[in-house]
Amino acid sequence: MAFPCMLMTLMAPFFSHFPLGQMTDLIYTEKELVQSLKEYIQAEESKLAAVKSWANKLDVLTLASTADPEVYLAHPVNAYKLMKRLNTEWSELESLVLQDPSDGFISNMTVHRQYFPDEEDEKGAAKALMRLQDTYKLDSESFSKGKLPGVHHNAILTVDDCYDMGKTAYNEADYYHAVLWMQQALRQMDAGEEHVVSKADVLDYLSYSVYQMGDLPRAIELTRRLVAIDSSHQRAGGNLRYFEKLLSKQLKELNQEVQEPATEEPIQLGTYKRPKDYLPEREIYEGLCRGEGVKMTSARRSRLYCRYHDGNRNPRLLLQPMKEEDEWDSPHIVRYLNALSDSEIEKIKELAKPRLARATVRDPKTGVLTTANYRVSKSAWLEGEEDPVIERVNQRIEDITGLTTQTAELLQIANYGVGGQYEPHFDFSRKDEPDAFKTLGTGNRVATFLNYMSDVEAGGATVFPDFGAAIYPKKGTAVFWYNLFRSGEGDYRTRHAACPVLVGCKWVSNKWIHERGQEFRRPCGLTEVD
Repeated sequence: MAFPCMLMTLMAPFFSHFPLGQMTDLIYTEKELVQSLKEYIQAEESKLAAVKSWANKLDVLTLASTADPEVYLAHPVNAYKLMKRLNTEWSELESLVLQDPSDGFISNMTVHRQYFPDEEDEKGAAKALMRLQDTYKLDSESFSKGKLPGVHHNAILTVDDCYDMGKTAYNEADYYHAVLWMQQALRQMDAGEEHVVSKADVLDYLSYSVYQMGDLPRAIELTRRLVAIDSSHQRAGGNLRYFEKLLSKQLKELNQEVQEPATEEPIQLGTYKRPKDYLPEREIYEGLCRGEGVKMTSARRSRLYCRYHDGNRNPRLLLQPMKEEDEWDSPHIVRYLNALSDSEIEKIKELAKPRLARATVRDPKTGVLTTANYRVSKSAWLEGEEDPVIERVNQRIEDITGLTTQTAELLQIANYGVGGQYEPHFDFSRKDEPDAFKTLGTGNRVATFLNYMSDVEAGGATVFPDFGAAIYPKKGTAVFWYNLFRSGEGDYRTRHAACPVLVGCKWVSNKWIHERGQEFRRPCGLTEVD
């Protein structure tokens, strides 16, 4: 007998070649490099006093990070700073050591360098923080001071870190984020924090970015500050004259003689409107990620039930049926509890980790798998023949759904590190994408079976913008829905997204079930009904 159940409590996509699992290895690599560096210092301590100071600082850092690497890396600031250290600071250190080479240290660096993040990885980590900033409406100061939900480590961004964040955005012509991060660098600088970057450089980037955001009065005020600090600055004088001339022209067009002085209020989140982008449902999608706009009414809740599911008296489920919970009524989305055991999860992750590569999507025109900026995760594909656990998981999916997995795609394992996401998309191919799955020869994706293989401290929900649902990861559970109506037409309501992971690490496994072989398991119908 089915009975009403309590739904899961609603809790309030980083680009990198490194998922969290591989970044954990980098933590130990960094620790090993610190040890190598300390041994080198012992040999030439008098000559390398500066290097020794640097090593001591890194030693303290790695002691904290190696105590619990996964928890440490769950903080997005730690993830970004690890990228930055290994790409920038260690390279600077290498140059210093090369002034008086030490075979032991340099050879150690050479061995590990092939696994180091590069400039693109550091840039991607910075973009991840900005993505989280936008999605969860976090101001730059929250990140700078490490004020994030669910964090276990204190991690701060220095003046120079904030400056580098702003410069990354500036170089991408992303003046909105450049303003936010240069302003944060200036705020911390004015508060007396130590810094290497000059105030003139910060004001230079900030004033021009503010101008690009259309705020001429404030751009003029900031440029005047820059001129006061460095009257011989290469661009400041020319920029100031140009801004003042432009403002004068605007005032004349508006028949105004005097411009109100620029506000002294500091720039913060909301001062400037975030530019629109290519995603029409951006606001709805990000709102759902924050837990806003979820359309779970009392009437809808009363139609949701829990039940024991035996797969239509499947022999493998009779003695131990699955616990099934309704997550949504229409389209019908269900969650299965205890769909994967802890040991199965660990085995799947063990098999997948060596193969993790940048996640791909199928090009709708060619059917070829390719990377896309709107999907930010690492993935691997596992065959049933590789290990009894994979075969068992595939069989369990077949038993639960009643659909054959013989024509399904391989089990896809995805790892979303901090900032990892998959923006709103359809799992099935639309009418204008007739060749999306042509090479598979198994028809369209009729259903999706999604296993959650980890809990996530903050963020990482699966959201459906069309009807306002948010489903949160819970380790060992799985959610299931149909992508196609019985008529074979796509259910456009099932457009969904994986929200960026704010704190933690998200592991999932996907099984996309195709049409071929389901003729007698899910017979066709003439109407578009669930």
